[in-house]
Amino acid sequence: MAVLTAGFAAEKGDELALADDNGTETWSEFNERVNRLIHSFRDAGLASGDTVAVISGNCNEWFETAFACANSGLIFVPVNWHLVASEIAYILGDSGAKAVIAGHHFIDEIAKALDDEQSANIELALIIGAPATGRFQHFDDFLAAGSPDEPAEQSFGGPMFYTSGTTGHPKGVRGSLTAMPDGADPSIWQLIGAGFSEMVAGGGRTVLCGPFYHSAQWAFSFLPMLNGSATIMQHKYDSAGVLKMIDDYQATNIHLVPTQMKRLIDLPDDVKSSFDGSSLKIVLHGAAPCPPVVKQSMIDWWGPVITEYYGSTEGSVITLIDSNEWVVKGGSVGKALPNMEILVVGDDGTHLGPNESGTLYFRNAMGTDFEYHNAPEKTADSHLEPGVFTTGDVGYLDDEGYLWLSDRKIDMIISGGVNIYPAEIEGVLGGHPLVGDVAVIGVPNEEFGEEVKAIVVPNDGVEASDDMVATLVAHCREHLAGYKRPRSFDFADALPRTGTGKIQKAKLRGPFWEGHDRAI
Repeated sequence: MAVLTAGFAAEKGDELALADDNGTETWSEFNERVNRLIHSFRDAGLASGDTVAVISGNCNEWFETAFACANSGLIFVPVNWHLVASEIAYILGDSGAKAVIAGHHFIDEIAKALDDEQSANIELALIIGAPATGRFQHFDDFLAAGSPDEPAEQSFGGPMFYTSGTTGHPKGVRGSLTAMPDGADPSIWQLIGAGFSEMVAGGGRTVLCGPFYHSAQWAFSFLPMLNGSATIMQHKYDSAGVLKMIDDYQATNIHLVPTQMKRLIDLPDDVKSSFDGSSLKIVLHGAAPCPPVVKQSMIDWWGPVITEYYGSTEGSVITLIDSNEWVVKGGSVGKALPNMEILVVGDDGTHLGPNESGTLYFRNAMGTDFEYHNAPEKTADSHLEPGVFTTGDVGYLDDEGYLWLSDRKIDMIISGGVNIYPAEIEGVLGGHPLVGDVAVIGVPNEEFGEEVKAIVVPNDGVEASDDMVATLVAHCREHLAGYKRPRSFDFADALPRTGTGKIQKAKLRGPFWEGHDRAI
C-alpha cells in the first residue's frame, strides 16, 4: 500500500476520501488507484526525480496523481489551465517534464503545446475524462494496467508551482516540499500534514472550490488529506453549489478568495437563509485584500470562523488573523506564525522598528528556503541573505507585532486572488507594430479587487482609435490567457519615466486609486 494512504485504507476504508463532479471514492478505492498509478508510472519509465505536469480542472484523478507522485519521488507541476499553447509549452519545457496529464476540457490547447518544440521532452501524455486520442492515452486505462500491490522503494516527491516573474516568463518555485534528498521517506509528508492540520481542522472534510493548480488551493486540500480529511470539490466555482456541498457533506473547512466571498454575499436571500453551515470549523481566506464590508458580512452570516492569512507560493503561510482579532485590527493581516520571523528593511538596508514602513522580508525558523527553477538571478534578487526572502511587498509591524501591508514594491496585479505580472503583458503588446510604448497597471475593480489596464502610446504615424483597440484585443487573445488580458485600454502621448528610463507606474496608478482606502 502507498505509505500516505495505507493507514486510512485500513482504518476507514469504506469512508469517503474524494468527491468530484463525476463521482466519489472511498479510502480503499483511492489507495488502490494510487498504487496502480505508481506502478504504471514506473512501467512507463518514470523514475524518482522525474517530473509530471498536470493541466486539469479539479477532479479525483488530480489527487490520485499528486499522491502517486508524493509516494514515488516524482515532482508534479500544476499548470494553470487558462494558459494558451505557447505558455503551456514554455512550462513543459522549462520544467523538464517527461509526462503530461491533461483534462479533456483543455485538450485542444494542450495538443497544440505538444507540437511546440519547447515541449519536445514530453514522452508520455494522458487524458482524463475522454477516450484516447492522438498522442494521449486514456488515464483510466493507463492506471488500470498497473499492479494494485504495494509499490517497493517508495520515496518523497512534491510540487513545483510556477509563478509569473517580472521578466515576463513564469518561474518554477523549488521549495523544501518540491523534493527531498534521494530516497527520503514519503512519511515525512505525514509530519507536515499533522502540523498543518492544527490550522485547518484536519481529519474532517474539506471543500475545494478554487483551482488545484493554485498553491493555496493545493495546500488547503492536499495537506489536510495527509491527516485523513476527505476532499469534496467543484470543477467550476458555483456559490450556491458551495453552500450545498458544505451542508450535504458536513464540511469542516474551506478556503476562499475575496471574489468568491463577494459572490456568496450577493446570493439571493432565500438561498442564503437555507444554508446551515454549522459543521464549519474554519474558513480561510487570502490571496488578495478583501473589502472590509465583504468580510464583515461573511462574519455576520457565518460567524467567527473566518480566518485570514498572508503568504505566498515561495513562503507558504506567514501570518494569520482570526475573526475576533480582525474586528479590533481590521486592515491588518495578523501576526507571524511561531515559525516565521518578519523583518522590515529600509531602502538603505537598515532594519526598521515598529510602525516604520519598508520592504518586508521573511525567515522560517525551520530553515526552509526556496529557489526559482533555472533562474539563479531571480533567486538572488528575492533574498536579502540565504533563508531571508521577500515577496516584494511593503508594510510595517505595529507595536503589538501585527503586520500591515501598505503597497507592493513590484508591479504585480492581484485580480480575483490570481497574481498577474504586467511585464508579461507588456512584452506581448510592446511587440505589436501599432504600439510605440506601453505600461500595464492594476486599477480598482469592485468584484475582483483589481483589473488589468493597458496604457498605450501609439507608434509614430498611428492614430489611437477603436479599431486599434480591437486589433490589440485580438492580439492579446492569441498570445495571453484570458485572465491576463487587459480589460481596458487608454492612450497617452508619452509615459512618465525616471532619468534611467524606468516607467513611473505610481504616477499612472495614482489617479485611478484616488478616493480608495487602499493602494493595492
